[in-house]
Amino acid sequence: MGKIIGIDLGTTNSVVAVMEGSEPTVLPNSEGARTTPSMVAFTDGEELLVGQQAKRQAIINPERTVFGIKRLIGRKFRSHEVGDLGEIMPYQIVENVNGDAWISVKGMNYSPQEISAHILRKMKSTAEDYLGEEVTEAVITVPAYFDDAQRQATKEAGTIAGLNVRRIINEPTAAALSYGFHHQKNSRIAVFDLGGGTFDISVLEFTNGVFEVVATSGDNALGGEDFDRVLLMHLIDKFHEQTGIDVSGDKMALQRLREAAEAAKCELSSLTETNINLPFLAVNDDGPKHLSLMLGRSELNDLCYELVQRLEAPCLASLEDAGVMPDDIDEVLLVGGMTRMPIVQEKVREIFGRAPFKGVNPDEVVAAGAAIQSGILGGEVKEVVLLDVTPLSLGIRAAADRFVSIIPRNTSIPARASKVFTTTEDNQELVTIQVHQGESRSATDNRMLGTFNLTNIPRARAGTPRIQVTFDIDTDGIVNVSAMDMQTAQSQSIVVSGHSGLSQEELERAVSRTSAM
Repeated sequence: MGKIIGIDLGTTNSVVAVMEGSEPTVLPNSEGARTTPSMVAFTDGEELLVGQQAKRQAIINPERTVFGIKRLIGRKFRSHEVGDLGEIMPYQIVENVNGDAWISVKGMNYSPQEISAHILRKMKSTAEDYLGEEVTEAVITVPAYFDDAQRQATKEAGTIAGLNVRRIINEPTAAALSYGFHHQKNSRIAVFDLGGGTFDISVLEFTNGVFEVVATSGDNALGGEDFDRVLLMHLIDKFHEQTGIDVSGDKMALQRLREAAEAAKCELSSLTETNINLPFLAVNDDGPKHLSLMLGRSELNDLCYELVQRLEAPCLASLEDAGVMPDDIDEVLLVGGMTRMPIVQEKVREIFGRAPFKGVNPDEVVAAGAAIQSGILGGEVKEVVLLDVTPLSLGIRAAADRFVSIIPRNTSIPARASKVFTTTEDNQELVTIQVHQGESRSATDNRMLGTFNLTNIPRARAGTPRIQVTFDIDTDGIVNVSAMDMQTAQSQSIVVSGHSGLSQEELERAVSRTSAM
């Protein structure tokens, strides 16, 4: 049997790792780097560029260079998250026939799954070059706060890339698995995971080889790109003050500013000030105009203050759900490149009352944990048990738009739970089951995952039929829902994917198109 690889499919960068003997090994790509930019570029010809090659040409090809695709995967075009992204991304975001957000490049539409598949193929190729053998199976990580549609879409991306996705594992869980694998002592830790596009916080307990997630929370619209965006807008304003030129509509200038903002943010993690110089950023009647300014760490902290404050609420919610106080946490593990930012580390210290643990590489620890999980599946790692939880409550829409939770958030998975409902009208022969995921009491305010009908209910007075609705959630966090008339045993069920994801035809077309590139 071939190796099962572990992939951290990140918003900004992706990493692949594999178990070698008893240790996870992060693999270098063809350029010799251990992280690969999660970028895909379409060129004038038929060539497709992935990773560092795509990033190098982004400034001169902004409309056809796709980055941050993880923030679109499994999302609806008309969601406010996608609306916000559409205002700042240089490429075009469009609506697919099922309402999902896709992108359009050179007159062709692509799903986020297909773009992600190109990144996964690069990871697959990296592993095959290193191992000298074909790779067909993988464990892929996702943010803990990803909902069912986003998890399904990530598995579809793996299928398009030619990978059998053996397990979807939450990123903070993977990081904790890597930490616990090398620090085998009974303890309770918090994993603070601030990446390029998402923020997750999980509380875990290690007891005699059992890794149990107790609670998780997060914000899928908070990450390094949001910090970059705040600084980008600041640079646009500064250039306008200096020259009177508004470059917000110039996609090439915006890409130069975006890269300068990211570089300055990274530099200010170790320096107290940095110089931003962008010659020939724009031209007016007086000739070419340049941007030159000094940026201090304190100024950056002021710009990012509101974003940093948003980190607190999910942390407190996770602690409350776990039933613990900050003093009960033995270690706070930092994951994701954004945790290098001093103001973020200060916020962690403020919330938890202790300095965070810095003994892991925040860029690589998630992929290493995915490799350990692949070792568990492949039989290379023994005497380790991983128990994860569902991040959001699952339930159905009842009368008056009421959301009825059937599987509460932070329930250990796999899980199965049922509730009995009835009809609201006399002689009702059909009920429509709407499946939702979220924490609002109003079903409309939660994410609708799918819908199906239970038919041929015997005619009776309202409130007489007994209809049992059962939710099953597997170890990947993917949901199956069934409804049964308890009098006739008539039932219907779905794997929840009815309102998102690719049709079989779209999936096959993506596989064919991706393989040809």
